[in-house]
Amino acid sequence: MTPGRAPILLAAAAVAVAAGAILLLGGGREEADGASAGPPPYEPGVQVISPRNGARQSSHAVVVKVAVHNFKLAPRHFGGEPQLGEGNLRFGLNRVPDCVDPQKLQRAIDSPFGTGRLIGRSFDYPRYAGPNGTLAERIGSAGSYSPATRPEIYYHHLRSGFYRLVITLAENDGSPTPFHAVTNFQIVSPSGYGPNCKDGKVPSAKAAAFG
Repeated sequence: MTPGRAPILLAAAAVAVAAGAILLLGGGREEADGASAGPPPYEPGVQVISPRNGARQSSHAVVVKVAVHNFKLAPRHFGGEPQLGEGNLRFGLNRVPDCVDPQKLQRAIDSPFGTGRLIGRSFDYPRYAGPNGTLAERIGSAGSYSPATRPEIYYHHLRSGFYRLVITLAENDGSPTPFHAVTNFQIVSPSGYGPNCKDGKVPSAKAAAFG
């Protein structure tokens, strides 16, 4: 090795060591923060297959299908003690009011936690949710949500209008988890015309356009 190259190699080695130290001490913070911002790779979740968000249909019945990830549906343990990574589903279907007060709508939009959301009438009863609605009546959740141990539910006898459906992963005993999905859909009227809102109220289309 020539005398002139020794200082250059020593300097390069020092730079490499310093770079390694920076990475160990958080020099790659931006990349790490970006990775931590996303959900954990094995976090439970539920995804709506149908109806897609914003779907429009003329049929007054809807077959809801979802995909469940990293969570086991356990029919045999329904109503039992909570077990890690298993449970059932809570389907909650509500029809947004045809005409709403614009001030109430604005409060709902401005609410940071959705506490002012315009919920509307529930369709989680036996007449609309079939066997799931019957089960809801049996456990006392009718009018709030319909429980399910399969990734689907069938709603029928639905009126024209806008609907909001929330699907939540639940423990075996029915306790909700933070993991949920939301979809909004519309059943169009045969005439193709929406409600004629009066007294300064606005159509539910605007109420269904957020969240």
